[in-house]
Amino acid sequence: MNSAILLIHCPDQPGLVAQVTEFVHRNRGNIINLDQHVDRDAGQFFMRIEWELAEFLIPPDKINDYFETLIGKAYAMEWQLHFTAQRPRMAIFVSKASHCLYDLLQRHGTGEFDCEITAIVSNHQQLGYIAERFAIPFHHIPITRETKAEQEARTTELLRGLETDFIVLARYMQVLSDDFCRAWSHRVINIHHSFLPAFKGARPYQRAFERGVKLIGATGHYVTADLDEGPIIAQSVEPVSHHHTVEDLKRIGKDVEKRVLSQAVYLHLRHLILPFGNRTIIFN
Repeated sequence: MNSAILLIHCPDQPGLVAQVTEFVHRNRGNIINLDQHVDRDAGQFFMRIEWELAEFLIPPDKINDYFETLIGKAYAMEWQLHFTAQRPRMAIFVSKASHCLYDLLQRHGTGEFDCEITAIVSNHQQLGYIAERFAIPFHHIPITRETKAEQEARTTELLRGLETDFIVLARYMQVLSDDFCRAWSHRVINIHHSFLPAFKGARPYQRAFERGVKLIGATGHYVTADLDEGPIIAQSVEPVSHHHTVEDLKRIGKDVEKRVLSQAVYLHLRHLILPFGNRTIIFN
């Protein structure tokens, strides 16, 4: 099924749902999903609407223009338009840890992720054999402090040549530059253990163990220039106790990381996320 998806936010005001649904109905679109939310404190309206394009009167390449002219500009709306027939193109960045990479590739292979994987990019060579096993191009782009700017430019050129839409950091142990983060705003998804910022730096599980934590978890978020402070997409936790060793915490933590990262990617692929400031609206 080929459908269109609009993600909208604007100042809250009467008649917004009616205006948008009438735009779809008037042009013979069949609405198949609609979710909306009003943040009364911020005075903002949020909406996701999806409709079939089979009988829609406006050509896909003209929908943006028509919507802006008829509704968007009049109501000071900001919006994204997506089409389900266009499969997103995803690149995966890795370093040495393989657990998140394997999980992403398995979900892609079984059809859970409806996307194309354009490349696996790494600052190390250790995981090249996994890319070969799954027949995905592997690009080794080592980075040092002295070569960071040059190598990021090389990476950007590579991704543009591959027409990549978004990036998933599957335990990629490099801090992206401010310029790179801005260029790929809301198009880079990362995962970190939820100890941050309480247990930043090396050996977080060891320090968490020493503090006797009772919950461990993970956070999936969009990447911004502020390390691990971007808009949160998905989170999960698991209970732990004094019976668990440091190795137990690491094992449980890896499992949570895989689940949360994959959930964040799934939501992004389904166009169910609307970033607003430093948070996100996750639609049903």
